[in-house]
Amino acid sequence: MRTTVDVIMASRFRPATKFAFFSFACAACAYADQQPLWEAGLGIGALSFPDYRGSDQSRVYPVPVPYFVYRGDFLKSDRDGVRAEFFNHQYVELSVSVNATIPVQSSDDHARQGMPNLRSTFEIGPSVNLHLWHAPDEKTKLDVVLPFRVPITVDTSPQFIGWNFSPRLNLDIQNVAGWSGWNLGIGAGPMFAARKYHEYFYSVAPQYATAERPAFDARGGYSGGQVLSALSKRYRKYWVGAYIRYDTLDGAAFADSPLVKQKHYLAGGIGFAWMIRQSASMVETDE
Repeated sequence: MRTTVDVIMASRFRPATKFAFFSFACAACAYADQQPLWEAGLGIGALSFPDYRGSDQSRVYPVPVPYFVYRGDFLKSDRDGVRAEFFNHQYVELSVSVNATIPVQSSDDHARQGMPNLRSTFEIGPSVNLHLWHAPDEKTKLDVVLPFRVPITVDTSPQFIGWNFSPRLNLDIQNVAGWSGWNLGIGAGPMFAARKYHEYFYSVAPQYATAERPAFDARGGYSGGQVLSALSKRYRKYWVGAYIRYDTLDGAAFADSPLVKQKHYLAGGIGFAWMIRQSASMVETDE
């Protein structure tokens, strides 16, 4: 269940950003060995998630949901996310992992009042995917996904802010519980990041310290854990999907930051997309 471009997401939420939700919309259901080379659609959705991981202020965002599936030999956008396959083997796959976060206006978040705004970030890097097991009909698969990404702030003076690594165990089930066409994905794993990445979100410089918000210098290392579940189905003329994510910050290197207001939370989203066009060319696929 790579709703990422790995892009299940990523980011303060990884998949609970607009970008990650769009990728989640690419997790299409398949019904046969022959599929169109590409399919495209457009719809609407809604997301609910905190301003950043650890914030106690959540918001609901209406978002457009573009749906795109491409089943080429090198570039693919399918139920495993959007990726360029440099190397693919029965047991190992090397691809590109992409993610993003949305900006946060500090004036709108009480914990960050008076601090610099959080800019949007774009993250990119390699992902090694290990195929551990699959059922004889390949409708159920168990993978280990190892994405390593380098985040860059999106503003007039872009900055590299370290790295992050989010290994996870993914279970994908097609036609779950006998429901034809319904795909269920469950993923779980720890998160790690460089000191510079944690500093960007959780450090409090002395000039921004207050009586309620003491100065804090975030360290690199463990970033907490996550569990994500996504359910989707592709109908003939439209696609529907939903996800829910649980995050825990217990034991995180920045857990004592005054900007961390809650260490456990849920985020989620729903989406609906209408099919607009598909190619006349058909290709074989193992989806």
